[in-house]
Amino acid sequence: MSTTVTTSPNGKKQLYATSSPYEDIIGYYRAVRHGAHIFVAGTTAVDPTSPASAPQLLYPGDAKNQTIVALRESVKAVEALGGTGAASVVRVKMFVARSEDCMAVGEGFREVLGKQQGGGMGAAATMIVVQNGFVNPEMLVEVEVDAIADE
Repeated sequence: MSTTVTTSPNGKKQLYATSSPYEDIIGYYRAVRHGAHIFVAGTTAVDPTSPASAPQLLYPGDAKNQTIVALRESVKAVEALGGTGAASVVRVKMFVARSEDCMAVGEGFREVLGKQQGGGMGAAATMIVVQNGFVNPEMLVEVEVDAIADE
């Protein structure tokens, strides 16, 4: 996946972009750092090689693996902006399209960021079931991540 880190014109923010087609379609950055705070935008398991005109999902129908992909991409964003990866993550919000996938999403979270993983990992987490789904009906989960980097 192609990525870039730039600094905002006022020099106060670092901006992280990937080749995810939705970043171009909607016009947002994958993550932003301001001071020690890193905010990772809603991240799903979009195939970064798919065209913006027809974004494709990795692991269709598999909420656990979509969660793992989204969280790993989020951790990469944290690292790119100077965080220490999973150890810098302090809060995760998980949005789930179907209530029957909540346990699978939880398993994916536990595998990537769960407190059982040790090494300073573990984060406050919230899981919300959304009623009308996401912009792509194959998306089963979307995560937002907040992290604190050492200054």
